[in-house]
Amino acid sequence: MSFWKNLFGGGGGSDAPIEVSPGEDYKGFTIRATPMSVGSEYQLAGLIEKQVGGELKSYKFVRADRMSSRDDAVSLALAKARLIVDEQGDGIFASSAPRPN
Repeated sequence: MSFWKNLFGGGGGSDAPIEVSPGEDYKGFTIRATPMSVGSEYQLAGLIEKQVGGELKSYKFVRADRMSSRDDAVSLALAKARLIVDEQGDGIFASSAPRPN
């Protein structure tokens, strides 16, 4: 039955829980990689957080990119998080802010 689920898209969730990397401070934001295990690969994902007006704001992102190495996924997720902060700044927490690809 598993073969049919995979073939037709059923049960396509990740195989393991998300592992959050230690936080890294970047320009007043805390960025973390949260690579998702998908089969034998890791999907690029991350979390960006910042205290704004006494409230912890967070922005989660997931990209289609997959790597065979967890370390590569962590490294690229942190690089993507830095790029998002550089491009959007606090705007990532606004509901109408354009989202980078």
